[in-house]
Amino acid sequence: MSQTTSQPAYPATLQIDYQEKLSRVTTLFRIILVIPIAIILNILTSGGESVVTWNEGAEETVTNTTSSGAGIVGALFLVTVLLLLFRKRYPKWWFDFGLALSRFFTRISAYVLLITDKYPSTEDDQNVHLDVPYPNAQTDLNRGLPLVKWFLAIPHYFILFFLYIAVFAVTIVAWIVVIITGRYPKALFDFTVGVMRWTWRVHTYAILLATDRYPPFSLN
Repeated sequence: MSQTTSQPAYPATLQIDYQEKLSRVTTLFRIILVIPIAIILNILTSGGESVVTWNEGAEETVTNTTSSGAGIVGALFLVTVLLLLFRKRYPKWWFDFGLALSRFFTRISAYVLLITDKYPSTEDDQNVHLDVPYPNAQTDLNRGLPLVKWFLAIPHYFILFFLYIAVFAVTIVAWIVVIITGRYPKALFDFTVGVMRWTWRVHTYAILLATDRYPPFSLN
């Protein structure tokens, strides 16, 4: 008698409820409607950098503030690496903030990619359900692995680059279809959500550092 074993589900999950009908009007003007919430996201994720310029012959300095690409996401990653490396700890409030920020970003992404016409909330899940369990840093996470996770995830980055080229094309096609029919084709929806799910698993592993399980190469 043969015995089969199944691989436990990956801890990072993403489900987006499929909407039968979408608004043609909000789809048509989506790129404009998303601007206010995109500004909020940009404020949250971009950091600041002060540049001091001396003017020769004058007793004054000029301080300019420019935005940094790393911002709060980079800070979250760096501090988490240091906490795990030197203290083997992952504070719950720190994890909760990173998870909440990821959920907010994913709601905006779903709106931009037209797979929902619910305007992104800053706190409610709406029809975008993203989650990952809080890890026990003492038993579930390796102390030194966060130093190399970004490198180990390179194959995923390479594949996702091409997948997002496909997502861009799919979104253009879906935009036309939704404006004409008011419906997002289910096959295109499943593909786009699958790419987003793959991205979330890689982000959880390499950036959020909430699991040591290597993400599968799968849209499911």
